[in-house]
Amino acid sequence: MILIVASKEDIAAVNIASHLLTDHGFEEAPESFHGSPIYTRTLRGGEELRLVFIGKPAIEAQFITDFFKPRLLIFVSRHKSESGIPTLSVHVPGNIGPAKMGGIPRKVSIAPASAMKDALKELALNKERLNLNYEVSYECTHHGPSLDVPTIFVELGSSTTQWRDLKAAKAVAEAAMAAAASEKRYPTALGIGGLHYNRKFTKMALAGEIAFGHIIPKYAVHLVDLWVLRHCIERTVETVEKVVLDWKGIRGSDKARLMENLNEIGLPIEKV
Repeated sequence: MILIVASKEDIAAVNIASHLLTDHGFEEAPESFHGSPIYTRTLRGGEELRLVFIGKPAIEAQFITDFFKPRLLIFVSRHKSESGIPTLSVHVPGNIGPAKMGGIPRKVSIAPASAMKDALKELALNKERLNLNYEVSYECTHHGPSLDVPTIFVELGSSTTQWRDLKAAKAVAEAAMAAAASEKRYPTALGIGGLHYNRKFTKMALAGEIAFGHIIPKYAVHLVDLWVLRHCIERTVETVEKVVLDWKGIRGSDKARLMENLNEIGLPIEKV
């Protein structure tokens, strides 16, 4: 079973879920959850896809796997940033360091890199198809929940104007469905360095075969030790084949210790 989750407190999530219900053949099931019906449909191959609504913000949904045991969990969500730049984004939840916005300290969710890449590609495709003036990007691994199932966020941002943009919400709904239907397995990397929205890693994934699982940004590299690196690698669905470094996007003061730990890991390293 694959599960899509939308928060009733999130206008973007509600708009995205509305497109899922209208465009993708979901039917109301007899069960309810958090006071709302559960919706279901069958994917090609016979796997069940469920859509549920929760009464709390998505970042506080640490409880969700107490009730559901999905093979893949997809949160559709708003994204907020101070810049307000219109953005369609994907990322894995979890915390490299402290749990400042939900989840568990120093625990990341399991990264489904291939499904996330297919969602990213679908966002880029729908940006062109729907003539959307939005950026499309990977975000780094951040905020809660920290879950023991493969989990991604597919997001619409970055301000109220975008959250209410029904055409952009459709693009995110299509990306969530692309992740749910994902079957291909891509060569996978751990990304380190760069900004919260890593354009280099995004460009690599959209232009080639590589997929990224966890992405650790410049501002969190000082929190990275050998345990964190192993944790991010182990908590990826696919075998992580290499580490890609946004080399200029790593502080000089962090580089020596990072390289020492990466050499201990022993994976091939690519600097971009």
